[in-house]
Amino acid sequence: MKTSSSRRSIRLSDQIQQEIGTLLLEDIQDPRLELVTISGVRMNRDLKIAEVLYTMSGGPEREAEVQAALEHAAGFLRSSLGRRLKLKYIPQLRFSRDQFLEDMIYGKPGPANS
Repeated sequence: MKTSSSRRSIRLSDQIQQEIGTLLLEDIQDPRLELVTISGVRMNRDLKIAEVLYTMSGGPEREAEVQAALEHAAGFLRSSLGRRLKLKYIPQLRFSRDQFLEDMIYGKPGPANS
């Protein structure tokens, strides 16, 4: 996915990150999403897809549970974003685990290091 770095996309990604974080804390009651943090949002160039980056604790089993819970809640999150942000078009939400900190701590090569 080619990301955008325009002011509008940066502002929109910041708003989406803040609102999804608030929704996870206040509105979603799924126990699988406890201790999940939204670490960032990347928008594609036409602002129709938002890649939501999250961090969490636990192993691969927990990662699969969290990913499934986020995908299950995607419709609710998107409709809630529509009500809160009042945009003409609400981007499709895709969820990816953010492994930046783990890669930095454990020295795994990332895109810049390979």
